[in-house]
Amino acid sequence: MKILYAIQGTGNGHLSRALEIIPILQQKGAVDLLVSGIQGDLKLPYHVKYQLKGLSFIFGKKGGVDIWNTYRKNRMKRLYKEIKSVPVQEYDLIINDFEPVTAWACAMAHKNCYGLSHQSAVLHPLAPKPLKEDWLGLKILKQYAPCSFSFGFHFKAFDDYIFTPVIRSEIRQIQPEKLAHYTVYLPSYSDKKLLKLFSSFPDFKFEIFSKHFKKASATYNIIIRPVNNEDFVKSLSTCSGVICGAGFETPAEALFLKKKLLVVPMKGQFEQQCNAAMLKTMGITVLKNLKKKSCHAIEKWLLKDEIIEVNFPDETEAIIDRLIAIAQKDLKFPATPPEIV
Repeated sequence: MKILYAIQGTGNGHLSRALEIIPILQQKGAVDLLVSGIQGDLKLPYHVKYQLKGLSFIFGKKGGVDIWNTYRKNRMKRLYKEIKSVPVQEYDLIINDFEPVTAWACAMAHKNCYGLSHQSAVLHPLAPKPLKEDWLGLKILKQYAPCSFSFGFHFKAFDDYIFTPVIRSEIRQIQPEKLAHYTVYLPSYSDKKLLKLFSSFPDFKFEIFSKHFKKASATYNIIIRPVNNEDFVKSLSTCSGVICGAGFETPAEALFLKKKLLVVPMKGQFEQQCNAAMLKTMGITVLKNLKKKSCHAIEKWLLKDEIIEVNFPDETEAIIDRLIAIAQKDLKFPATPPEIV
């Protein structure tokens, strides 16, 4: 069986999940990899046959998406050429982790494309949604990488095709400790903002991971480090708690390691707002933003224990086997192009 596994390359979460999925897929057939997107810090230790620009959201420095830079760096003419360039008809099975180029190439070619992503779970009717409606955010998420049939990952397994997170083997093998520091990863905020905020809690130590720093730097109660997987995993495994955006992989890994968790969803990022809604139902502290009035809520969180018990079993191969079984049976899921609105 010839398999094309298409992965969203923006951020690190999709690529981290791919590290667990790729070796399993290689046992099932001949696998080619496609990665599209920018702003990822993780490099796959596998040959990537198709490396594309794709369609990426650019992080700002004020807690949200930088709309101007997102528009400037995404060229629609180039995207269309990339969509036409992917030879989807050459593959027996196409698996897609929220990757738009391959999804739209399959839609245009009337070829089945099987979603295997967190976003598939976020879109599920039973998944919690933010109280404030965001019809545009929902529409973008639905149209971004449409698939014929989807398997989804979320913080809870609430339906037959929704599963708990894929936790990296590197994280599963850790024996966590509890030292004094708190691990902070909020890439959509400026370093200046984060340093000012966390220096106002002098009785606590913070390790801030930044996309802008080239080498580690220390102040009285803060160490700020460049984003590096080895350093981040070490910090995560030994911290007293984690303060991060409402993405998927970092909160999932923090919960798996039984770390106290506080999340700040990115402004204008519908998926993170949905993640925050789910985490809130689980008892996780969620902040709307990092304004001055947030200090009281942060201090309250720092002073109390808030460990949430979760069960994230290692069932990745069983999930892939189910997906392949569905694809091989050819259940005739519609592969017509979705309506463009």
